[in-house]
Amino acid sequence: MIAGLVSRALDRGALAFLAALAAIGILVPVLNLFVSATSPFYLSSYFVALFGKYLCFAILALSIDLIWGYCGILSLGHGAFFALGGYVMGMYLMRQIGTRGVYAHPVLPDFMVFLNWPELPIYWYGFQHFAYAAFMVLFVPGLLAFVFGWFAFRSRVTGVYLSIITQAMTFALMLGFFRNNLGFGGNNGLTDFKDILGFNVQAPGTRAALFMISTLALMLGFVICRVVVSSKFGKVLVAIRDAEARTRFLGYRVEAYKLLVFTLSACMAGVAGALYVPQVGIINPSEFSPGNSIEAVIWVAVGGRGTLTGAVLGAVLVNYGKTYFTSGVLAPYWLFVLGGLFVAVTLLLPRGIVGTIHHHWREWRDGRHPDGTRVPHAAPRAAE
Repeated sequence: MIAGLVSRALDRGALAFLAALAAIGILVPVLNLFVSATSPFYLSSYFVALFGKYLCFAILALSIDLIWGYCGILSLGHGAFFALGGYVMGMYLMRQIGTRGVYAHPVLPDFMVFLNWPELPIYWYGFQHFAYAAFMVLFVPGLLAFVFGWFAFRSRVTGVYLSIITQAMTFALMLGFFRNNLGFGGNNGLTDFKDILGFNVQAPGTRAALFMISTLALMLGFVICRVVVSSKFGKVLVAIRDAEARTRFLGYRVEAYKLLVFTLSACMAGVAGALYVPQVGIINPSEFSPGNSIEAVIWVAVGGRGTLTGAVLGAVLVNYGKTYFTSGVLAPYWLFVLGGLFVAVTLLLPRGIVGTIHHHWREWRDGRHPDGTRVPHAAPRAAE
């Protein structure tokens, strides 16, 4: 049954996209590990870590596109779920340090020793086990999204009001995680990681493996989103996006549909955060910043809302531009560039890059002019 759903959801374009991701997931580690550093085809470990981070951002963009592009839920606080997944993975990585920390305490992380914590808080229990941490990566963001969505959707909060509430949620979490007495490292966050599953997180092989895992996670997330939006469930989501009151009048439990897809989206964002942390080596409260969530929405808008592939493309392109513009003399002007990009896309490409390409492709395929008029076909020849 699952195989049938997947096969119906993946058209030729989706299969080509997955094939391209698979090729990248294999080619990049090979060029990093098995090609000489003097070769023009060699890719450095810095490149692997950088684009591994972009892949994590692409998963976050997918999660936002699922709820915004197909259900009309504009979340300006999805960075909260991303950061929670990152903190969960950071807690596991901190527990792996053990006596190799600065204070060589066998149980307590360095920041707890520095702050004179007498013992490990109960909510840190179990994070020495990877399986428990992997479960919590899904459970913690999913639980927060379920509770938040339960109250918000049952109260029929929609539109800009819902967006503001999600932004307030992530801002409140940021302020909370900045506090030292919460037990998550305060403004310094969690860092100085050593191992993941017994492998050195700084080793080139580990970085390559994390890149491949991030690629697989992105592929899996894409397939899940395609299955969702191609199913009857996805058709109801689109109906909710386009005419929520009418969909409710037809007898659909709109709140249940929105709650389910919002929770699924939060779990995807949590996975993205969990993969992000070991590749960048740190997680701190700045990841909860509302600005990060707004920036993620811009990725989706640039790539193409409601296209899935556009969300991935937008995340990679915008973040590559951010890396380029913030590493030279243009660094002080990056926010102006980002804001200008968003305004330009909104005015000139309201469908985003991929959405605009799809639109013109359909027009060409249907034999229409850009103004919507149909191209007249030649009259059929009379029978002889």
